[in-house]
Amino acid sequence: MLIAHDLGTTGNKATLVSDDGTMLASHTVKYGADWGTDGKAEQNPHDWFHAVAEATRILLEKSNTAAADINGISFSGQMMGLVPLDEHDEVVRPAIIWADTRSTKEAAELEKTISMEDCYRITGHRLNPTYSLTKLMWLREQEPENFSRIKRFCLAKDYVAMRLTGRLVTDPSDASSTNAYDQSAGTWAWDIIDAANLKHSLFPEIIASTDKVGEVTAEAAQETGLIAGTPVIIGGGDGPVAALGAGIIDEESGAYSYLGSSSWVSLSSSKPLLDPKMRSMTFNHVIPGQFVPTATMQAGGASVSWGMDVLSGGKTYEEFLDQADGVDAALSGLFFLPYLIGERSPHWNPLARGVFAGLHMDHKQEHMMKAILEGVAFNLRVGLEAFSDAGFNVNHIDVIGGLAKSPVMCSLMANIWNIPVAPRNIVDEANAIGAAILAGVGTGVFDDFSIAQRLSKRDTDITPDIAIHNRYEQPYRLF
Repeated sequence: MLIAHDLGTTGNKATLVSDDGTMLASHTVKYGADWGTDGKAEQNPHDWFHAVAEATRILLEKSNTAAADINGISFSGQMMGLVPLDEHDEVVRPAIIWADTRSTKEAAELEKTISMEDCYRITGHRLNPTYSLTKLMWLREQEPENFSRIKRFCLAKDYVAMRLTGRLVTDPSDASSTNAYDQSAGTWAWDIIDAANLKHSLFPEIIASTDKVGEVTAEAAQETGLIAGTPVIIGGGDGPVAALGAGIIDEESGAYSYLGSSSWVSLSSSKPLLDPKMRSMTFNHVIPGQFVPTATMQAGGASVSWGMDVLSGGKTYEEFLDQADGVDAALSGLFFLPYLIGERSPHWNPLARGVFAGLHMDHKQEHMMKAILEGVAFNLRVGLEAFSDAGFNVNHIDVIGGLAKSPVMCSLMANIWNIPVAPRNIVDEANAIGAAILAGVGTGVFDDFSIAQRLSKRDTDITPDIAIHNRYEQPYRLF
């Protein structure tokens, strides 16, 4: 059996997967984050490891699984963060996570040396404060004493893998989320790193996503309940791992949308997608030789969760979405801009904020919730247009993530996008399946990545209503 860890923003989900790819059990351990009004978003890396250790112990116990039966472990990890480590690989200060936008000034300074266009061409990404590179520069400017102690940095799943094995590495998918990885060369982008005036030694070794980092140490075995010597496969960043778990393994696989806290549309390609308007970005896939062009919004499912918190009035999630389905929002002049924590695709503006526009005395809670759902679908459509403008013919979208379980949301997206939408049979567990496949390929349990398309299957298509789509065209242009 295999254990997959999905190391997210709100907690770590450990999933037990059999050698034939069947999910047997899972357990989630939550942790918190420090959110600040100035763009601050931080977490304690020790909380990540403790969540992984606790989730592993409970998973083994409640599934009545012997630790000796675990063939390997791997990870799907939150991307674009920064875990600063000292000479002993101890954490210097809390991790700065993906949502942190405090390095806006540093991104602007770096652009004086490396143009936005050159950075996009080399790394697949615009210069932006959401990436690891400028977060490191921000620490140098704002916390020089802490910065002087930093000898290396890593990302979330890399830190946990190091705590399990004693070895620090990263993989190409996570490296490509730092703004400091050369996608053509397959190495760190040393010219950009030099422009940022950062030491090369800060950047960890890069190995393939299916490579073995090492084995669980005796100390880590005591903390996790695993057997010392259990193989640990490095895994990848959550976006590319989700693509694998959704069966998106090559250009023939089509496109998919992930509808989680942050939400995106993505596909697999043999080359990066370089949008002339730089609306989208490209990550390296966890599959060698493949890339995942992506248009990611900061607060997709997070906008819906926020709406539920402030508008629900005690209704359940399903009740509220059903009520929203019965009213008009954009079609009645009400819009929501889903930029609660700034925005990446398509506007790349960390200072953007959420807005309700067009409120009228006739509007009630359900109209506002419908506007939130429409705002998410509208925003993701802009990303899809970046793909089509670049020559990628997207004629079907598979959906995964929590919102993919909502027929209301799936139908709304199909109508706004004018593209058939189909939830996968694995909705919440795509990251777990992706990480388990990486563990399986890395340990020889699975022959290759094609198993992804046997494990993750497409459910019934939700086809667009062309009449409703046509009614949405003018409101979408106004959005």
